[in-house]
Amino acid sequence: MTDWQKSDWRAKPRVQMPDYTDPVALRDAEARLAQFPPLVFAGEARSLKAELGAASRGEAFLLQGGDCAESFDQFSANAIRDTFKVMLQMAMVLTYAAKVPVVKVGRMAGQFAKPRSAPTETQNGVELPSYRGDIINELAFSEAARAPDPNRMLQAYTQAAATLNLLRAFSKGGYADMHKVHSWTLGFTKDDETERYRDMANRISDALDFMKAAGVNGDSNASLQTVDFYTSHESLLLEYEEALCRLDTTSGNWLAGSGHMIWIGDRTRQPDGAHVEFARGVLNPIGLKCGPTTSAEDLKRLMERLNPQNEAGRLTLIARFGAGNVGEHLPRLVRAVEEEGANVLWVCDPMHGNTIKSASGYKTRPFDSVLREVRDFFGVHKAEGTIPGGVHFEMTGQDVTECTGGVHAVSDENLSDRYHTACDPRLNASQSLELAFLVAEELSSLRSDGLHAEAV
Repeated sequence: MTDWQKSDWRAKPRVQMPDYTDPVALRDAEARLAQFPPLVFAGEARSLKAELGAASRGEAFLLQGGDCAESFDQFSANAIRDTFKVMLQMAMVLTYAAKVPVVKVGRMAGQFAKPRSAPTETQNGVELPSYRGDIINELAFSEAARAPDPNRMLQAYTQAAATLNLLRAFSKGGYADMHKVHSWTLGFTKDDETERYRDMANRISDALDFMKAAGVNGDSNASLQTVDFYTSHESLLLEYEEALCRLDTTSGNWLAGSGHMIWIGDRTRQPDGAHVEFARGVLNPIGLKCGPTTSAEDLKRLMERLNPQNEAGRLTLIARFGAGNVGEHLPRLVRAVEEEGANVLWVCDPMHGNTIKSASGYKTRPFDSVLREVRDFFGVHKAEGTIPGGVHFEMTGQDVTECTGGVHAVSDENLSDRYHTACDPRLNASQSLELAFLVAEELSSLRSDGLHAEAV
């Protein structure tokens, strides 16, 4: 895109971004970031794009999950390890059911900024700017804490780099070895879902023993010992994104060096807005959240803006309507895509449309609503004859109590026990694994029904 420059977004209408009050400090922070190495590389982004293209054809399946908003205070190696471990478990369940590779993408190493429903928040008659994620301001309710600070971008970069370093070590250094499929359950509470996983792990271990006897093992097949694990985040803070944008010398295209995949939220998807303008010019795979207010005409314009070459794997449409609303909204968007002959990957986000406030005052998500949206998503694609290519969850490997329901039946009264999120409620490890088995059942049903049998 020779006509595109990484700063072009600055001439477009911007929403959901902070107003920094110290322009000198902002320029200094941007200049320092621009000198730092990119967090990811163009070859990695191209590899992910190819894998997402396979998922759009039913030849793979996307599992995208991780934190609602990464926190500076809660940052730890154990938290990264536990989320990675649960995603490995979920991927194993899905692979076993779908019999296709699972593309693993974390909402990690960059998910620091969050859009908000209102620019300000009022407590006890005091009005202050809303908390917009640790990359922008602090959660504490004070004038100093809520003031946007550009130097927080530097801390976010440092934490993202450390997170990526550990994820690469886990994914390539032996922790993801398929022969250790049993060890990923250590520390988990014994329940029905964990026992289902252990039963499946036993069958996988038996198959690996057979393969080893036949001469196929980790020494001769590196894919049994390592996994590819990618990172993603919402590209909300465009000053940060621009500063880490780099020119790929091998292709002459621009790379968003902040993460392998970036997405545009439901609140920032204006076809002529700043966020779409930035995303259209980078070579990374792009996600686009599609909510109830997404019209067919807007979607067609956005597909043309974000993927004018109709490249497979370039554009992922992340549906987030809320339980009970999928049947009303998803079919018309699926048909709009089919009318255009567009190459897209359809993914279900059953989290963001199902947020409620509990009787105890906590923001939560009923697990039954999450399950229903997943089922409805698969049902619509089955009816339309199109491919449900992935799922997108806000989840953690920690034993939190933020979403009600699930096998351990987290109740409204339990929410205060371990409610640690800085923003939106996340599935805990047990709920995540339970959801993986549901998705696995849906994928198995597609296979048994013969839908896209040639692809799958």
